[in-house]
Amino acid sequence: MKVILAKKLNMTQKFAEDGRVTPVTAVLAGPCLVTQVKDKEKEGYQAIQIGFNNKKKINKPLSGHLKDLENFAYLKEFRVKRDDQLGEAKRGDKISVADFNKGEIVQVTGVSKGKGFQGVVRRHGFHGSPASHGHKDQLRMPGSIGATGPAKVFKGQKMPGQMGSEQTTVKNLEIIDIDKEKNLLFIKGAVPGARNGLLLIKVTKEFETKDEEKK
Repeated sequence: MKVILAKKLNMTQKFAEDGRVTPVTAVLAGPCLVTQVKDKEKEGYQAIQIGFNNKKKINKPLSGHLKDLENFAYLKEFRVKRDDQLGEAKRGDKISVADFNKGEIVQVTGVSKGKGFQGVVRRHGFHGSPASHGHKDQLRMPGSIGATGPAKVFKGQKMPGQMGSEQTTVKNLEIIDIDKEKNLLFIKGAVPGARNGLLLIKVTKEFETKDEEKK
């Protein structure tokens, strides 16, 4: 299983040899270290925990957990379902962009941009009321929220509220280019979150060479 933590930088574009332009997101990926490998016998589930981005000071419990390793600002774990997905991963192993290949398909998880308190038109895409006679001050109102019989608002009703700032995962994104010297991954399309936001990147489809495709 190939996983890495990254920081979102900015969006740019890459040109192919035939001149086609591909919009990409540049992310600073790693280097990361494996801080813990969890198994079913001890923790009850299988996972790999990795650390990213050095930090000057950490609390004592965390310093004990990271003994003989670097001080990390972020610790995230990726669960696995099978033993073979863990491979030979062990505590202290280094993970970098060199472990990834162009053409691999990844899923990227991050926290979406927060948009504050929004109405139903912005939050849920309601069309609003007609701007005609008898609809004064009703253009962006939610309208009826249910029958009068139950005398309550049902759970899950689409209403105004806080929008964004939620964990979001985008799947089937392709790695277009890799800069190993600067630890950069260029991922096709947009990824969740604002600039400098933390991203969890996981390869969902391994890179296949042309020889393997022929087979």
